[in-house]
Amino acid sequence: MEFVEWKKILIPYENAVEELKVKFKSIRSELHALGEYSPIEFVTGRVKKTSSILEKAKKLDIAVEEIQETMEDIAGIRIMCQFVEDIYTVVDYIRERNGKDMEIFYEKDYINNYKDSGYRSYHVVIKYPIQTALGQKTILAEIQIRTLAMNFWAVIEHSLKYKYKHQIPEHINDRLKKAADAAHKLDQEMSEIRHEIRQAQKVFEVRSNTVSDILKNIQLLYLVDKSKEASEFQERFNDLWDKGDTVALKKLAKEISRCSEKYEVYD
Repeated sequence: MEFVEWKKILIPYENAVEELKVKFKSIRSELHALGEYSPIEFVTGRVKKTSSILEKAKKLDIAVEEIQETMEDIAGIRIMCQFVEDIYTVVDYIRERNGKDMEIFYEKDYINNYKDSGYRSYHVVIKYPIQTALGQKTILAEIQIRTLAMNFWAVIEHSLKYKYKHQIPEHINDRLKKAADAAHKLDQEMSEIRHEIRQAQKVFEVRSNTVSDILKNIQLLYLVDKSKEASEFQERFNDLWDKGDTVALKKLAKEISRCSEKYEVYD
């Protein structure tokens, strides 16, 4: 095929990646807005380059005309999680959407059944309908769900495979396997103290949001020429901030909010 045809063929895949990124990022944003914990840390995506597609097709003996129906990872989404347990929560989210805006083609659990190389991840291949200028087209897309530790290891391994053209020297392979074991051990340790970590993150988030609300409302009071009230609140805030008293800061935030409402201060 000529390059210009590949460019046209890949447009639906590019659009699908953008749509899927928005959908999973929206889950994260909605949970945060509700004050809930999000199993999704961040989301990335990409479309394979034409050269990579052709190299893989050659390696797997896939005819060019069969690539779109056969190759499952032309469009790829990667979802990063803090904990291994979060991965399976995200998988459940995807299963809940099965038959609605996407259809699960198959799943691969490389966490419980990790590869010999040490690679760990959870893959969900989906059939995804995308609207194009020529009508609806259903494509295959791969969603990879990993912890941050799994992703760090996988990115390094991928770079080495590229450098050595999939023929990584044995001594480096040995080190990679040890590194994979270390990453797995890290995930296990983090899971053991997951509750404490999440509690600490929750406290930090509440404190951060409270401080943000206080400073915003103090600024608004200055804007409506209530400098005396604003200065008093600022002094009280400075004192509580130095003491690190989160409970008192929350009380102050409510008091400033009531004051702002009294003066009809709006964003």
